Amino acid sequence: MKKELKNQIISKLEDYLTLHKMSANVFCKKTGINANIMSSIRNGSETVNAGNGTTAVIADKYFEIIAEFIGLEIEKSYWDIVPTLQLQRILATLEDAKEFGYINPIIGETGCGKTIASNLFAKRHPNDCFVITVSSSDNIGDLMDKIIDSLKITTAKTKSKKLRAIVLHLRELKFSGYKPMLIFDEAEYMKQPALCSMKELYDNLHTICSIILVGTNQLINNLDKLRKKNKDGIPQLYRRIKFGIRFLPAIDKTFKQFLNTIEDKELVRFLCSICDNYGELHDVLVPSMREADRTGQKLTVNFVRTILNLPNL
Repeated sequence: MKKELKNQIISKLEDYLTLHKMSANVFCKKTGINANIMSSIRNGSETVNAGNGTTAVIADKYFEIIAEFIGLEIEKSYWDIVPTLQLQRILATLEDAKEFGYINPIIGETGCGKTIASNLFAKRHPNDCFVITVSSSDNIGDLMDKIIDSLKITTAKTKSKKLRAIVLHLRELKFSGYKPMLIFDEAEYMKQPALCSMKELYDNLHTICSIILVGTNQLINNLDKLRKKNKDGIPQLYRRIKFGIRFLPAIDKTFKQFLNTIEDKELVRFLCSICDNYGELHDVLVPSMREADRTGQKLTVNFVRTILNLPNL
């Protein structure tokens, strides 16, 4: 990595710390960068004390971690943030929820940009907005551990003590002038115990911390099934979120906002015919554009078909 780029990253880092009123120690906790390495980087040094009177060259990966965390693109981008209706609706919902401590499920189709929007919002609020990605294999203990890891706190092993530590930390953030928010991405994977924990969190954090459940319609369908079976805690949770559910607009299958710079109408028609959502469009276009740049070839239907291992027309 060239010295000029490293200096740019350092400069943007200082701007970032000032903008978000974030200490270097907090930044290190969030990124996992050693405090001594961070101090050397900020001082403009290319080496760090390695002990016993020796020094070590600071690896480029640390500058890359910093750049990624602060949102500084250091390589050519093939996919820009597009202000789709879904993105705008998600960001508006998150802003309101964060301001007033709401609990909102945000429901949208697969590939409509829910994860991108959630992470974008979290990057805008690095001190008090935390994204937790739910997995299909997560039990209640796993979910608690993910929250604790995201908050960068330590606690005892029992569920009740974990919950108290989470609530205490978020309350401390609130009383320190922040407006904490927990965003649970892919919340359709939540099982009944995890959903019940959302009720418990909400009851302890009402007006203190907003809680957002981001998922597909499967989340609502699962809640309806559990509610009709009168499963423990589910009717109570549903009552709390019923009027906070926000459904996102349908995906624009013409992809006009993404494809307006592509002049090849045949390629546009092809992309629209094979992609069902924004995520799929990304998965087709980005590697195709990157390979076109690498080889110096034009981005055509046949070129994209070759990248996808499809027979040429």
